[in-house]
Amino acid sequence: MLTELETKLLGVMMMVIMLGMGASLTFRDFLIAFKKPKGVIVGIVCQYGVMPFLGYLLAVLLGLPPALAVGLILMGCMPGGTTSNIFTYFSKGALALSIMMTSVSTLVAIAAVPLLIAFYSKLAGVTGEFAIPAANVAQVLVVLLVPTILGMVLRKVNPNVGATIELIGSMLGIFVILFLIVSWVPRNYQLLLSTPWPVFFAAVGLGLFGMLLGYWLARLLKQDNNRSRTISLETGIQNGPLAVLIVTLTFKGELQQQVLLIPVLYSLFIVLTSSAVTVWYRKNATREALARDAAKVGAAAPA
Repeated sequence: MLTELETKLLGVMMMVIMLGMGASLTFRDFLIAFKKPKGVIVGIVCQYGVMPFLGYLLAVLLGLPPALAVGLILMGCMPGGTTSNIFTYFSKGALALSIMMTSVSTLVAIAAVPLLIAFYSKLAGVTGEFAIPAANVAQVLVVLLVPTILGMVLRKVNPNVGATIELIGSMLGIFVILFLIVSWVPRNYQLLLSTPWPVFFAAVGLGLFGMLLGYWLARLLKQDNNRSRTISLETGIQNGPLAVLIVTLTFKGELQQQVLLIPVLYSLFIVLTSSAVTVWYRKNATREALARDAAKVGAAAPA
């Protein structure tokens, strides 16, 4: 489990991350999104349609015990994280769409996440001491909404300050994941060595299968390759630090350590899998750009 100091530090880090996410937005962004909402709507369908069901399905098919099942379902129900914006940038994806999807999914999370966690936990038979109270989740999300709105206000008042906070918030998202790994893994390596393969499969599979399903669902819903790759990353990359924070505020002692296992493993492996997928997506984006340039040159050449 995390120490009291680490839990408090994680809470502060999450506040800064959400402040940075808010600073990446303007109120005009939301107006544009509402005028051309298809990409964001497709992303939200993937985020809250595909991922929670995938978390539940993996928990049931792998026969995970209640503590691990609720950790996986919680991870599947999380909104997108700011980390996905960084991977989208390096994959040459649609960064504006990525940022809007992260922001909108976080706002929708206040209503959607508590309901989805309660629904899928009950469906999986997770009850009693293993259940995560909907009020706990809603409380955390409402509190995190405050720095998000504050970040938007700072961006409007002073764009330069807003841009700086945005950069800090995005980089801190990666740092929080590394912090969780560096602080938690060494103390629990014996637990990791005794962890059966289905748990690792669930932690890795949630992100990988989420990216795969997100891409093909986006293509099915008539999104182009670039936007589909962006939606793919947004779908598979969940807000791991937020899941860890909810667990630490809900459970104590040995039970906390058990529930934390999959969110921490997910946060570890999603950096590795997303890096590999980003390299692949970047190659595809580069190849498509070269093909478009070649087509333009061919069209401009004299007959």
